[in-house]
Amino acid sequence: MHVTLKDAEKAIEAARKKAVATKTQMCIAVVDSGANLKGFLRMDDAWVGSIDIAIKKAKTAVFFGMPTGQIGKLSQPGGPLFGIEHSNDGLITFPGGLPIVDADGVMIGAIGVSGS
Repeated sequence: MHVTLKDAEKAIEAARKKAVATKTQMCIAVVDSGANLKGFLRMDDAWVGSIDIAIKKAKTAVFFGMPTGQIGKLSQPGGPLFGIEHSNDGLITFPGGLPIVDADGVMIGAIGVSGS
């Protein structure tokens, strides 16, 4: 099962509201369970470089089924995932990517955010 367009739009809107509340400009990406882009929003004045980062954070979270910050901790020198960011055409291993799971606990996609 994949994240629906309706759910992707809800996730993007929730992230956008949080960005507004924290006075940040974000790029927000949602991917389905196959890591295909389902929805995207670039807020006014969000950094252009954050487009790719948001998408890669979402893909990284769905590829490994865990938050990107957790992968980052495991990918430090000497860690079990050291160097993993060089796989899969580049991963992002710092916080900002989270898996999206349905009511049954099945991962159906992921969201990634990046910005100021």
